[in-house]
Amino acid sequence: MDASDRGKNDIVFLGAAGTVTGSRFLLRHGEKEVLVDAGLFQGPRVWRERNWDDFPLPLEHIEAVIITHAHLDHIGYLPRLYRAGFRGPVFLTHTSADLAEIVLRDSAKIQVEDTEFAKKKGYSRHKDPQPLYDESDAEGVLTLLQTVNFFDPVQVIEGVTAEFFPAGHILGSASVGVEFFGSRVLFSGDISGGDHPLLLGPTDIPAGVWNAVVLESTYGNRRHPIPDDSFERAIARTIERGGTVVIPAFAVDRTELVLVAIREAIKRGTIPDVPVFVDSPMATKAMAVYAEAMARGDVDIRPEKHDPTMLNPGQLTIVTTVEASKALADEKGCIIISASGMATGGRVMHHLKRLLPSPLNTVVLVGYQAVGTKGAQILGGADSITIHGETVTVAAEVVDAEGFSVHAGQQGLLQWMVSADTPPEQVLLVHGEDDAREGLAKALRTEQGLHAVLPDYQQAITLGVQAKSEKAP
Repeated sequence: MDASDRGKNDIVFLGAAGTVTGSRFLLRHGEKEVLVDAGLFQGPRVWRERNWDDFPLPLEHIEAVIITHAHLDHIGYLPRLYRAGFRGPVFLTHTSADLAEIVLRDSAKIQVEDTEFAKKKGYSRHKDPQPLYDESDAEGVLTLLQTVNFFDPVQVIEGVTAEFFPAGHILGSASVGVEFFGSRVLFSGDISGGDHPLLLGPTDIPAGVWNAVVLESTYGNRRHPIPDDSFERAIARTIERGGTVVIPAFAVDRTELVLVAIREAIKRGTIPDVPVFVDSPMATKAMAVYAEAMARGDVDIRPEKHDPTMLNPGQLTIVTTVEASKALADEKGCIIISASGMATGGRVMHHLKRLLPSPLNTVVLVGYQAVGTKGAQILGGADSITIHGETVTVAAEVVDAEGFSVHAGQQGLLQWMVSADTPPEQVLLVHGEDDAREGLAKALRTEQGLHAVLPDYQQAITLGVQAKSEKAP
């Protein structure tokens, strides 16, 4: 290390730069390093294969990890870090820890099961496919979790403190302000536009001068449409024609929101009271975490939502076994909610394989579909997709129910930035495709006069020096 570099504070963008997934941001001061988020890349192969790459910087310098929330694209790389030798503390909120335990165990299980299935069916490109990590790696990294309360500063390592603020994205999600060797950087994490049905909106940007705000931009070039009744109308007409509705839903948070929406539609009489099946072990466990948090009135839950019974639409069945999941093939006129939300794996793939070829059925997409995922292919009007090495015709109705997004649109992101009492020195746009980042950057520059930057993958940006950046060595 050159002597001139000893006092520099850099952020190195090891993921979610030019893509929505794989959130990994390294804070670096000499050989002192703290990683903010450790997510999996999802979507196109060119991104997914980066999960298998060696970590681009020496792991021995990473002393701690800070997690904004428990979605797979923010925590799913943790077991891989553990497998590579990381043993430092991982800081996150209490309910994020509860959800991370579920998500990481399930992810490891699916990694192993999908690898074995690929071996059995012979559709892997690799002669001897191996999982990215296994259950032992997940269990190992769970021992490193250290929970924190919202609004209580915590020392991460000497010279580094972090404070977690409710972000309104999913239960336990946080924006994290980090004091890093004299620099101040705020990581938005994923934030809602304040309209989450169960959670309070994101906390205003804390007071003071921030050397940088690392801002998500998933929907940075879009305004969310005004909520309509497309979701319930799709369900009603599918049931009327004798079909089945399958909803690929993220196991954490989205399943809960879908259940609440179905319950409210049944109460209004806009859809019939039909059997609803939740076929995802991870979603079932996450529902329990949400129910407990609602019952005790956690600080990030809306006060009027302290009632866990609203997660039950009426005829709710929790599918607990593989045999019961397979038996759903005999069910008609029902709703099946199953993970994963982008149709990248899990039990939902078996349901899609069975239901997609019939025009009686409907696939309702209730979340962001990253480029290259099966969900994006279905949404894009593909005539067929490949599932488990087989070509599956897409004849079912496909509905994009946009009202379930828990990411802020462009207007929500701009409003959050306006909440700062002092403009930050720079806004670093991440967690978005390039067109989304460019749209948001333009709005930030023209409407708020902010210095907006679109970091590249593996780029290092020096905190407090707007124009100076370099490629990470």
